Amino acid sequence: MDNTQGVPSDGQSVLAGGRKLLSAIGHARPKGKARIFRRKFTAVGAPPGTYSAPEDAAETVVQIFSYDAETIEERRARSAPEVREIVEADRGAGRMTWIDVQGLRDVALLEGLRDLLEIHPLAFADMLNVGQRPKMDDYGASLFVAIRMVTVPEGEIRWEQVSVFARMGVILTAQERAGDCLEPLRDRLRKGRKMLRGSGADYLMAMVIDAIVDGYFPVVDHYGERLEVLEEEVVQRPSQALLREVYRAKRELLTFRRAVWPLRDAMSQMMREDEHEMVSDHSRPYLRDTFDHLMQVFDIIETYREMASSFMDIYLSSISNKTNEVMRVLTIGAAIFIPITFIAGVYGMNFEYIPELGFKYGYFVFWALVLGVAGGMLGLFWKLGWIGKK
Repeated sequence: MDNTQGVPSDGQSVLAGGRKLLSAIGHARPKGKARIFRRKFTAVGAPPGTYSAPEDAAETVVQIFSYDAETIEERRARSAPEVREIVEADRGAGRMTWIDVQGLRDVALLEGLRDLLEIHPLAFADMLNVGQRPKMDDYGASLFVAIRMVTVPEGEIRWEQVSVFARMGVILTAQERAGDCLEPLRDRLRKGRKMLRGSGADYLMAMVIDAIVDGYFPVVDHYGERLEVLEEEVVQRPSQALLREVYRAKRELLTFRRAVWPLRDAMSQMMREDEHEMVSDHSRPYLRDTFDHLMQVFDIIETYREMASSFMDIYLSSISNKTNEVMRVLTIGAAIFIPITFIAGVYGMNFEYIPELGFKYGYFVFWALVLGVAGGMLGLFWKLGWIGKK
């Protein structure tokens, strides 16, 4: 983050509008069955660098920001030669260029950008074969970063890959579809933030990563509130449907962890002193700040995963307690009827002579005895705390 923005002190709500987004999320779920691992693989035996557009690739839109400390120009480009013309003009004028690509359907256009920016074939293949493990690759004069971004369009939690390619004076970001968490960063460029407009490609790359990591916090908040509700429900009203909900939450948190865990290593690589010529001393403190946010997210996710795992034990304990309550009621009822059954059995025997059978009020004495025994046992159980006491 640049100096115009405050840095939150905890991981509960980093973005200023985090609570608003959290309210919009509600009880969002990934649409359909959540997939723990989504990766586009090439054919077995294919040479390294083989690629193709994803089957569900969105239409490619290229937005270009050309800026320096004083001016900014925002344009749309429809072809690689048009992008080349803009990049070469910016390079000659000493301006920064941000090529913002949304949608990966137009492979020919993307290949033109690859040739223009001299993107390594392996990095380009990783950009198109989405579902990569978050990572950072050093290609000498350039850096390639693959990172997972979470968005919440229409209340649906959606993960997608964002590829970032940076070299001196130019940065390329490519994502699977339109709609992202980078709009505040674009607004900061348009408003002329001095720190952002006056820095190089490495700082812009750091801010892109920072914006994506900040986008994790509202979703983490959502999972926290969701787990609190699940915990209360598991204790008070355990059910099979609730158990499925717990498993769903565990699965989604596992997906979240897979997006955060590898990114730690990638950022550690970028922050190493004198490791990469693309990363300046000016940008490293901001990368460290982003890394701190990432660690907060990771710690919270690990805590939530442990909570979700413990819900199974809570569920089994709750079911066991309810079973014990039912068995206690049945046992007390059976214990009350044991002496009553004994009395009824004695006087129900088929002996010819039982003295009390001729007693005129024997029937009423029998019921008085039965009710007295039942009342006495209920009083004893209440005194022992087996019934009537929490």
